[in-house]
Amino acid sequence: MPTTDSALAPHQGLTLLRTVATAVLDLDALSELGAFTLPYPPEAQRALDRTALACLLRGADPPLSVSDLLVWCRRRPVTEWPLDLPEDLAGSEDRLIDEDACVPTDLCYEWAVDRPDSATEQIDRALIGLAMDRCRLANAPASYVAFRRLLVEHPVLTRDKAGEIALEPVFTPLDGLLERIYLPAPVGWARGGRFTSCRRCRTLLAPMRDDGWWCENARCRYRGDALAGPAYDEAEGGGVLLLTRPLRLFVTAPGVAELRLERALSRLGLAPELWPNYDAYDLRVTLPDGRVWAVDVKDWANPALLGRNATPLPIDPPYDQAFLVVPYHRTALRNDYVAVVRRFLTTDVRTRTTVLSQRQFMVKVRAALADAQPRPFSGNRPEDGHA
Repeated sequence: MPTTDSALAPHQGLTLLRTVATAVLDLDALSELGAFTLPYPPEAQRALDRTALACLLRGADPPLSVSDLLVWCRRRPVTEWPLDLPEDLAGSEDRLIDEDACVPTDLCYEWAVDRPDSATEQIDRALIGLAMDRCRLANAPASYVAFRRLLVEHPVLTRDKAGEIALEPVFTPLDGLLERIYLPAPVGWARGGRFTSCRRCRTLLAPMRDDGWWCENARCRYRGDALAGPAYDEAEGGGVLLLTRPLRLFVTAPGVAELRLERALSRLGLAPELWPNYDAYDLRVTLPDGRVWAVDVKDWANPALLGRNATPLPIDPPYDQAFLVVPYHRTALRNDYVAVVRRFLTTDVRTRTTVLSQRQFMVKVRAALADAQPRPFSGNRPEDGHA
């Protein structure tokens, strides 16, 4: 959907939010957001200056420092900022910094990615692209699938375990890559000298002031209070490593939904192929009548930003119909999610891709299987709706 933002001026609308989101990520990379020190990264000062200008032009009180700006990001939904945004581009509770954990939100990363020169997107794609290139060069598609499964199923590793995995034959094409994407766990996430993982999604939990835990995964938060899983001493196995946040957000989180969808389809008797042709798309599903469906699972906090950033699925390997599938927890949190995604798609994507919730997609799969049966389909219904 084309934007009507006033010439995309740097102090207005979309451009300003991208600048502030990038500044938040730059500051977070230096230290914890609640304890950073001077000097500020250039993008942080730029974000402050542009936000102040936006306020002055509208007669609003501006943030007086970068610290004030971070308070805005934490306490004020972006819809309350002095800027114009296209309808549905932000929700009433969307913030750039999580109120409880004081870390950048999923939305912050998505805003930072929503720009042509996004450093976050470049780093994410460069690392995944490097893995693809090495596996292609070695003619080792199984190595790429093993790599993707590792990122989804093991966002936390000890240094010793990472070394063991790197020595497995299937990871030979990826020599040296794991140490670039698994970094020392944030010191501030340890409590009493121990890191605690989430029992549901396996990433690390952030300790809260009330002795509770916070999980960065939206699906886990939707299901209730964080559940503590295995704990690690800070020095265990040579030190605890955590997959970088962009990869946890754009690979691990949707990857969990991809694997759940794969299992749901398998329970229906299908044999979906994961990440075919080095991740051309997420799942390739061959139906009994020979039709092939290509599926991309997208787990974004903001449906409008997802729609703006969606691209047509590659045509190799070939398929008959392409789907963009939204995980259950996103549509459960916002019932107009799919409609908003569709509204922000480009015409090219809209004409070539069908956007569905996971529940809608599974209904469509069952209907296709029923049509392929000589008698009415009566198989057991798996628990795929809440996958």
